[in-house]
Amino acid sequence: MTGPPPARPGTEHEGGSEDRARDDADVITQSLDEPELFAGLYDRHAPDIHRYAARRLGEGAADDITAETFLIAFRTRDRYDTAHRLARPWLYGIAANLIGKHRRTEVRALKALARTGHDPVAASWSDRSDDRLAVQAPLAGALASLSPGDRHVLLLVAWADLGYQEVADALRIPLGTVRSRLNRARRKVRESLNTDPAFTSAEQELTPSWTK
Repeated sequence: MTGPPPARPGTEHEGGSEDRARDDADVITQSLDEPELFAGLYDRHAPDIHRYAARRLGEGAADDITAETFLIAFRTRDRYDTAHRLARPWLYGIAANLIGKHRRTEVRALKALARTGHDPVAASWSDRSDDRLAVQAPLAGALASLSPGDRHVLLLVAWADLGYQEVADALRIPLGTVRSRLNRARRKVRESLNTDPAFTSAEQELTPSWTK
């Protein structure tokens, strides 16, 4: 078998975050002997990975990013640290690395959205309506101005709902680096948005649900 098995049609997500935290490492370990069990990890996490990739690169690229994320995860699962019971940071880290290879495409799309208020990539972000896209225009310009590392940290916190330690695990950087990058990114975004009347609404796009 050279790749991960396909998602099981009609599979329902079962259990909450505690179940996922308890089960992911076991699923990965058991899949070493029974590869078909890896489909369970895909069922649990592929929708979130796809949603995150789509917000950053658009639906078309998100399909490829999601598929490649789980292909890499499947091929390297024997090196997974089972001390981490929840696989989300690991999977987001793989996805972030893949997204990073498209950074020119992402920045180009963000700049186009900031300049024109519309872009094919942005149009696929979470099914935004035209008025929400208008709000995103100033935000897009602010995001485009960030360094790749700062943008990764900010969006993993804001759009993937990862905690600081989870971001550190995902990107394999010290916790202190996560905090410094996040503070720098937030400061730069606020400075960029502060002169725009859409500041309040746009800033909400970078507020993770667990901080509300």
